Amino acid sequence: MIRVLINGCNGKMGQEVIKAINNNEKFEILSGMDIKDNPEYAFPVYTKVEEIKEKPDVIIDFSVPVATMKILEYAKNNKVPIVIATTGLSDEEKQKIKEYSKETPIFQSANMSYDINLMKKIVAEVAKNLIGTDIEIVETHHNRKIDAPSGTALMLADSINEALDNSMEYNFNRFQNREKRKKNEIGFSSIRGGNIVGEHTVCFFGENDCLEITHKAYSRGLFAEGALKGAEYIVGKENGYYTMDDII
Repeated sequence: MIRVLINGCNGKMGQEVIKAINNNEKFEILSGMDIKDNPEYAFPVYTKVEEIKEKPDVIIDFSVPVATMKILEYAKNNKVPIVIATTGLSDEEKQKIKEYSKETPIFQSANMSYDINLMKKIVAEVAKNLIGTDIEIVETHHNRKIDAPSGTALMLADSINEALDNSMEYNFNRFQNREKRKKNEIGFSSIRGGNIVGEHTVCFFGENDCLEITHKAYSRGLFAEGALKGAEYIVGKENGYYTMDDII
């Protein structure tokens, strides 16, 4: 049985992780971490990292960057593997995660869906075969999402850029730049509304046609299941930085 500490247990994704664990006999919830306690839970919820009593086998983090970095310190100091699913992290925070992976196993993905990570590989291969097309990424999420573009959109763009020898530039805002589109740019469009779980489309525009590759998430449970796959994968692993690519 893999004992889990859920960081961000009161949030929507934290609750999805709770549901997923309750339906998975390989896992049990040891404790939770959030800004407020929740007496309805059957496990203890800590509001401060230094209050944590039980040492988990793995941490699953669906929170916000400031909370991620706090639990990351705990994971490093106590040698606990951690799955980081939080997005909106700064470059400095991402670098610290890479550095800390030398001292404890870290599994990170901007999107815990197996299919979206497969899409990442597909769009990279398409980009190599459709040189010269105009590449645009459109992503749609619920109205409570803070970061834009989404971490998944950036993950897809990075995969394409790496496949094209890092020759592409990212354009996040055309409003202020009154100039025609550059051939070596990837444009981003972010839509926020309602309760959309997540949709991502990569468009390859040619002179006479357009190829679109789309992934639609219908349930947040998809990401919780992916996080459990990541957790199961890194428990017992050597120190290092792991991603969904390692599972695929």
